[in-house]
Amino acid sequence: MRLSIPVSAFVAAIVGFGGTLAIIIAAADAVGATQLQTASWVTAICLAMAAESLWLSWRTKMPVITAWSTPGAALIAASSGFSMAEAVGAFVVTAVLLIVTGLLKPLTRLIAKIPGSVASGMLAGIVVTFAVNAVKTVPADPWLILPLVAAFFVIRLFNPALSVLAVLLGGGVAAFLTGRVGGLPAPELSTLTTIAPEFTLSATIGLALPLYLVTMASQNLSGLAVLRASGYDPAPGPLIGVTGLFSLLTAPFGASTTNLAAISAAICTGPDVHPDPAERWKTGPFYALAYLIFAAFGASLVAIFAVLPQSLIVLVAGLALTAPLANALTIALKDEHERMAATVTFAVTASGLTLAGIGSAFWGLVAGVIVIGLDRIKKR
Repeated sequence: MRLSIPVSAFVAAIVGFGGTLAIIIAAADAVGATQLQTASWVTAICLAMAAESLWLSWRTKMPVITAWSTPGAALIAASSGFSMAEAVGAFVVTAVLLIVTGLLKPLTRLIAKIPGSVASGMLAGIVVTFAVNAVKTVPADPWLILPLVAAFFVIRLFNPALSVLAVLLGGGVAAFLTGRVGGLPAPELSTLTTIAPEFTLSATIGLALPLYLVTMASQNLSGLAVLRASGYDPAPGPLIGVTGLFSLLTAPFGASTTNLAAISAAICTGPDVHPDPAERWKTGPFYALAYLIFAAFGASLVAIFAVLPQSLIVLVAGLALTAPLANALTIALKDEHERMAATVTFAVTASGLTLAGIGSAFWGLVAGVIVIGLDRIKKR
């Protein structure tokens, strides 16, 4: 056992949790969740990640790290017209789809065949709204926002992984010292709240299906790629199936989908963790321990976010998604022959279009696939 093992695990957990919690809060607000339901959401999803990472790392003897779907949370936050009950129903459907994907290898291969340009165009269309909204916070509170933006871009030159977390902590302290926060809530242990799911066709097609596709294309496939790049050869089915199972178990408590991590996993799978790849799986239990702690105090963390200035939360969410936005745009426009399809997908998704109660992410994907299909027919 080396000190680098628990250190890497805790850094990955802190960066993953603190850097993107604002997006989960935004997602909960978008579906009308109460503060109690939001706390349950955070608690349940942390419990799922702890159980998944512990079990899969121990079972496979690989550093299998899981996370919540940041693009998926952004998708939920960008949606409109869905209730919390409908969101829970969509989470259940998504979880079942992940379980089926884990059991059926052809389905995994089918998802992998979705053109990367179209999938990335959809992801870029989802997250670009957050980047734009982050810019709009500047006139709302320039004395708080501008120094934080400057700090973000300076810190990311030296440590990109900690830049968002630094903005969150620094912004929170600045807001408190300047009187923008009335007072900190008293610490409290988390509780779970059950939410009866409501299954509707519009939520299934407009929320569950895009959430499943985004989770698979931008999270699970990337997570598998990180493991393989580090010299591991995991069987995709069991890993995806287990995350789907725990997502199904925690969905009634408001938790959105969990999946294989990419960025957090990269912190836990490299040679800096341990020179022997066979020893790196031990990051999993420590990572799980960190998320058990987050789960225990999820209610307090949500309460703290509730008293912070809204402009700070919007800024942190936008900054957290700038790197995924840049990466998605790069992949979307990389192939010259697929740029038009990717651009159409991006435009339709970013438009916020709603037809027949179905959101723009689904229609963006449909539009992109149609355009790329027409282009390929012409080539024949």
